[in-house]
Amino acid sequence: MRRRAAGALLGAVALLASGCGIRGTSVPVDAGPAPSRASCQAPEPGRSAEGAGRVTVRIYLICNSRILSVSRSARLTDEKTPEPLQVARALLEQLQDPPTRAEEEAGFSTAVEDWVRISGPAKDDPDGALRLNRLPEELQSYALAQIVCTFTETTVADSRHRVVLGGPDADRDPLRRYECTGEMRRHPEIAVTSGVLVS
Repeated sequence: MRRRAAGALLGAVALLASGCGIRGTSVPVDAGPAPSRASCQAPEPGRSAEGAGRVTVRIYLICNSRILSVSRSARLTDEKTPEPLQVARALLEQLQDPPTRAEEEAGFSTAVEDWVRISGPAKDDPDGALRLNRLPEELQSYALAQIVCTFTETTVADSRHRVVLGGPDADRDPLRRYECTGEMRRHPEIAVTSGVLVS
């Protein structure tokens, strides 16, 4: 009786498996990344956002594991030609602001945290160098990629669209030169290893 019951049970399991189309496999299945509903279509700032002392700037935010540029209305100084450090600080503030509702609905986010600060070149640094309050390679890779790509499209960068960044200690923290490449925009995780030492 027990043998008959066991046989019936095995038969039922086999029937269920075949009915559901289940096939045993020893090969792991890679279904790829989960589909995303994010459009990643950057919204344009409304005209009402512009006014005295405000200009349209482009910053880089995260969407679908990439970084893409979006337009923002930012307040700069009243000077006709702001210093690179002033521009850098205004852009950093934009990167630290949470996405607008329209940006969030399109799937954008930011990895640049509020504690990140930036200062100008130290005594023996080359002109245009900027120093963060943390070593660049200690930032989240996505945050560093956002900063680099945002800065390299402005007067903060040199004539070849590169930006020089370093940590807070001028005696111990070497400067590195960063460039916003297509590879970095597609794969922001490479940002922390992309800096080239400034001799």
